[in-house]
Formats: sequence, C-alpha cells, structure tokens
Amino acid sequence: MADMTDGILPGQAIAKLVDDGVIRLERPLADRQIQPASLDLRLGTRAYRMRASFLPGQGRTVESRVDDLKLHEIDLTEGAVLETGCVYLVPLLEHLDLPHGLAALTNPKSSTGRLDVFTRVIADGGRAFDSVPDGYTGALWAEVSPRTFPVLVRTGSRLTQLRFRQGHAILTAEETAALQASDRLVDTNEPDLRDGISVTIDLAGLGPDGLVGYRAKRHTGVIDVDRVAGYAVDDFWEAVHVKKRQLVLDPGEFYILASNEAVHVPPGYAAEMVPFDPLVGEFRVHYAGFFDPGFGHTASGGHGSRAVLEVRSHEVPFIVEHGQTVGRLVYERLNAPSETLYGETLGSNYQAQKLKLSKHFRAD
Repeated sequence: MADMTDGILPGQAIAKLVDDGVIRLERPLADRQIQPASLDLRLGTRAYRMRASFLPGQGRTVESRVDDLKLHEIDLTEGAVLETGCVYLVPLLEHLDLPHGLAALTNPKSSTGRLDVFTRVIADGGRAFDSVPDGYTGALWAEVSPRTFPVLVRTGSRLTQLRFRQGHAILTAEETAALQASDRLVDTNEPDLRDGISVTIDLAGLGPDGLVGYRAKRHTGVIDVDRVAGYAVDDFWEAVHVKKRQLVLDPGEFYILASNEAVHVPPGYAAEMVPFDPLVGEFRVHYAGFFDPGFGHTASGGHGSRAVLEVRSHEVPFIVEHGQTVGRLVYERLNAPSETLYGETLGSNYQAQKLKLSKHFRAD
C-alpha cells in the first residue's frame, strides 16, 4: 500500500482488494455488495444468543469468548427471528488480511439504523468496536441487538458496512470551509464548521399538518430485513406532529426525524455523522453514519438530500427545538475518484430524501 495516496478507498479499489485476497469471502460477492466507498458485510450461517456484550481484548479472539458467554446457538441458513432486548453475536462471511498502512472502520447501514437495530462489528484482539487496525488478519463478527422491532435475518443479510482508510483522510477546518464555499455541503450560508460541519434538526414541519417525524410503536410484528416495501407504515409507526417547533423526547422511545439542512457529499469525498458534543448526553442521534460520495449530488439525482436522524432519548424526557445542533458531518477525501456515485444508477434507496423511513415500508 506504500504507493497509495491517503484517503478513503473507492469501490473499484475495494473490488481489487477482493481480487487480491485482502478481503476473503466465504461466499462470492453479492449483487451491489460493493458501494461507491464501502463494502456491505453479510451475516454468516449461525448466531449466538449472548449473556452480554463484550470486547475480546488484546491477544484474545472473539471465538475464544463465545463458549463462556453464549446461551444458545441459532441456525441462520433458513432465517431466524432476533428478539428485542437480546444480544446476538454473528460471524460474518467476510474476513480481512490487511496490509500495514490500511485500516478499516464499520458502521450500521442506513436501513439498519432506521429499524432501531443496534449493531457493531468486533475484531479479534479488539479493544474498541467498529474499528479494525491496519495489518489485521482474521475474522469479523457482528454484535446485533434489536431495540424496538423483532427482525427476521438470514445468512447473507446485510446490517453493517465497512470502509477502508489509507493514512489520514479527514479534512481540516480550513479544507472543510473551502469545500463548503465551492460545493455547498449544506444549504445554509454560515454553518458552524467546528470539528466538521454542523447538522441541525427540523421541527418546523414538512407540511401544513406539522409532520416532523415518526415514533416507533411497541409490540409490533416481525420485520424481515431483506423485504423491501413490504410493510404498512401505520402498523409500526405513529406520526409525530408539533405546533411550537419543539418536541419532547420520551425516555426509551425511538424517533425518526430529519435534518433542517440539505446535505451534499461531492464526488471525491465521503462523510460520516458523528456526535456533536459528548457533554450533550441526554439523547443519541444517528446510529448509521456513513454517507457515500454522490449523496445529495445533483448529477446523480440528489439535488441536496436531508439527513435522516435516528433519535433516542436516555433516562429523562428531553426537549429538542427547531434548529438545534444534533450532529456533525466530518468529511474525508477519497484516495482516488470513485467510478460510481450514490444515486439513481445504483438504485440507492435514500437519494433525494426528505423525511423517510427505511426501505422496508411502503411509500403510501
């Protein structure tokens, strides 16, 4: 990797990693598994119901901890339901043999976050979730914990995605400001550019009825994570309307809201949604944080797309107000132009979105 420039690897470079054996597959690549700057990770053939979440720690494999912590094993080859409030550990079909200088990071897919399925990736010897150090060789495991809806998954289901980073890729404040000036990353004139570019919440309402989002219902049916447009919205969600441009988040409830800004990720860049401030700890925003190159880009059908926010309050009711900062978009450069962009030609589900639930729900 010494001859590569710093940056996030584009899709064609990921395909070459597969060809070169850096990414080892238990099964051939699936259709559209490689995205413009990320790789979808697939569940393997079995899941373990665990007593608790854990990190293996330096010098220990994930598998070495399974026998001590598992309650039972589940066959995923024909599909199985993962229940809410439970922790599952699933070996993935992708393994890594990374050269020195190339690291990886993972995140839930957008559809996963919008179903309130909490998931993160664990690597052998790991002391942090969702982070694979350069030079890593070994298996990858997904920890999966449905929070609101029970979900049906099977071998090959895709809940998480992975990016590869060579060297330093994050833009400085000065570089972010220059990119905002040239490419308009968000459609506000003077965004806050401290530690990324600020994203605020829309509670003005997207229509005359004051619709601002959705709150998940409890005690619903099962959602098949691989079934697109298969469910009626009313069976799983309550519409949220406001009149005073503010919303009280009830503890333990899950909300789908939208950003006040239209977001743009130009070709040649990728972005990630990260917490705004660790001291603002009353609620969590956005489980799924990767934005591929081309998200919101006019040439690929975006015309500026809202960021959909997956929001959960913690222990106490918490008021959020229109225009309140809820997250930051950190932009990173690609180390080469991507041959594909997020958008219409890929059948991307969330291009040009405003307030939108996951792909599993019918638009009507």
